[in-house]
Amino acid sequence: MPDLLIELFSEEIPARMQGRARDDLRRLVTDGLVAAGLTYASAGAFSTPRRLVLTIEGLSAQSPTLREERKGPKADAPAAAIEGFVRSTGLTRDQLELRDDKKGQVYFAVLEKPGRPAGVIVAEVLEETIRTFPWPKSMRWGTGTLRWVRPLHSILCILTDEAGAQTVPLEVEGITAANTTAGHRFLSPGRFAVTSFDDYRAKLKRAHVVLDSAEREAMIWAEAGNLAFARGLEVVEDRGLLTEVAGLVEWPVVLMGEIGEEFLSLPPEVLQTSMREHQKFFSVKNPRTGRIEGFVTVANNATADHGATILKGNRKVLSARLSDARFFWENDLRTVTAQGLEGMGAGLAHVTFHNKLGSQADRVARIAALAREIAPLVGAQPDLAAEAARVVKADLQSAMVGEFPELQGVMGGYYARAAGLPEAVANACKAHYSPLGPSDEVPTDPVSVAVALADKIDTLTGFWWIDEKPTGSKDPFALRRAALGVVRLVLANKVRLRLLDVILAGYEPFDRQLRWELECEEQDADVEAAKRLDVPVSVFQDWRSKIAQEKRQRNGPSDFERRLFEIDLSNVPHPGASLLAFFHDRLKVYLRDQGIRHDVIDACLAMPGNDDLTLLVKRAEALAAFLKSDDGTNLIQGFKRANNILTQAEAKDGVEYSYGADPKFAETEEERALFAALDAAEAAIAPAMQAEDFAAAMAAMAALRGPIDAFFTAVQINTDNAVVRRNRLNLLSRIRQTCLSVADLTRIEG
Repeated sequence: MPDLLIELFSEEIPARMQGRARDDLRRLVTDGLVAAGLTYASAGAFSTPRRLVLTIEGLSAQSPTLREERKGPKADAPAAAIEGFVRSTGLTRDQLELRDDKKGQVYFAVLEKPGRPAGVIVAEVLEETIRTFPWPKSMRWGTGTLRWVRPLHSILCILTDEAGAQTVPLEVEGITAANTTAGHRFLSPGRFAVTSFDDYRAKLKRAHVVLDSAEREAMIWAEAGNLAFARGLEVVEDRGLLTEVAGLVEWPVVLMGEIGEEFLSLPPEVLQTSMREHQKFFSVKNPRTGRIEGFVTVANNATADHGATILKGNRKVLSARLSDARFFWENDLRTVTAQGLEGMGAGLAHVTFHNKLGSQADRVARIAALAREIAPLVGAQPDLAAEAARVVKADLQSAMVGEFPELQGVMGGYYARAAGLPEAVANACKAHYSPLGPSDEVPTDPVSVAVALADKIDTLTGFWWIDEKPTGSKDPFALRRAALGVVRLVLANKVRLRLLDVILAGYEPFDRQLRWELECEEQDADVEAAKRLDVPVSVFQDWRSKIAQEKRQRNGPSDFERRLFEIDLSNVPHPGASLLAFFHDRLKVYLRDQGIRHDVIDACLAMPGNDDLTLLVKRAEALAAFLKSDDGTNLIQGFKRANNILTQAEAKDGVEYSYGADPKFAETEEERALFAALDAAEAAIAPAMQAEDFAAAMAAMAALRGPIDAFFTAVQINTDNAVVRRNRLNLLSRIRQTCLSVADLTRIEG
């Protein structure tokens, strides 16, 4: 069985496209080969800046011969039917076979499709792959029609078996497949022939090309660490940058340089971001001080002066870049010193957050009011939380964040300290965006938690209010991420709050807006609105001006706004309930990742207090642990049996059996034992639920397993005695009610 080696050699492929291109090459070629009838043992894809490579081991030498039998019409069928069958098979009538069937003789066609050599199939599949390759961006060059990410120079395609290597005959737009490739552009510019993947990989290494991107990453990281360690420093880890840099070089040469003394006072995040974004440098920090003092760059060429010239040029460019960053930093500090952080953020009034949700300043005002409401629930001082919320977005107006948007929040923390604001405010400026993803760190400082919750809930309530909800895979405003952030903030900090109350508090500014619209229809129609309110137009306009001012200052509603609050909104559908359901969906996803089954979550969501996420998760964890035990599994079966019998009897009799079970009508010891067990369980479950000790409640419920099993074994529910039957059905109702007081077990599967 031969091995296949393919190399598509081109001009430099952008680093960000290489990973997906490797996967696409492997998928398209292997799927095509399998569809054509070939099999293979293994496949691996590789990339460098100038080549995509695929190696397939244990490929079939040829596709199998396929034999197919098709049943046709009967021998005495109309001639037209027989001729139609003949045409569909591609045979002649003489080539058909007559065979006996249950209803007489029937025509059969036997079709044979001979196998084809692997080389022919590979050529077809590879040409189709090249012509339809799904590059995110591609180009044409010269006069040809072929599109590739960069001009394609050569194709290497060989099949290797015991007899040696054979070039697969293939030509695409004038490029003929061969058995040769090229090494490093500068260190080994000539071409050479290869006979197998092992030979190819070894010769590339001698030609200064490291084929495997993972190997290049390891080389870069190890050498960078060694250079930094030799100077008592350490490299700041950046996996994304490491992958990108490994995609920029074929022969990595790691060099380390120093940052000019005049730039060392810049915040570490500024240095790191500037060097990463502008020059693809790794930052090197002093572990004793935390300062960024050096950089690591990766060249694609080894030079006689061991990189001295390269470093000199890099330092020159770096100095210019960092001079810009220092200018932004110093200019922002002057603004903060002169105007304060709120002064820096004054321009947010002219920055639109969303055309239906107002400016960034409007949003800041809403967040500040909501943070004040949330603060007591998370152990923060309301005034401090509101103060922090008023300045957390101010750095969006800074020159530094204008240059490096990814530093928003981080720079706010520095500017807050420079303005002399409390440390809790500075921490909130940096942390209020968190958590951004499932692995992001969750803030724990109470002020940061209050502001982060307010920020995310304002986003969600605002977009829910204007009906811009996520649909399918589309979530342009990252609302799923915001909801998951709320879930993680609440659970990680064990916050006890009624989420629906917080949602409604977040809706309050939008509710006021709705009342305004109901009262005035259109805010621009001042004359009509003034007439309906029986006030002069000038007075109406003055009211609007005052309301707008108070919205910014958040000093409470005006007399006119109080009047607006009297408008009845009972018939206006409120989106708060659907937003709570959205939170529940995000919680389900989060808990499923923690190993809690969806039906367990549903059973707990059906209980009262399901907007207290901390309580909800505590209940779900206890129920999940209970169901993993033998008692839990068996009790669920007993509960479902009781519930099914009771449900059927209630449907048949047209009554509800929910009251009146009396032990004096018990006829068996098993009945009396179940009455006693239910009494004991109810006495234990009620205080345990009140104390939110769900584990104890589950343990008390588990004690019912034996009595319920014995009851069903010994007792016939639907006895002829109507009084006894009714009593036993009411006893089943007690089982159902007792179990449902802990969780809605009807939602448990299995």
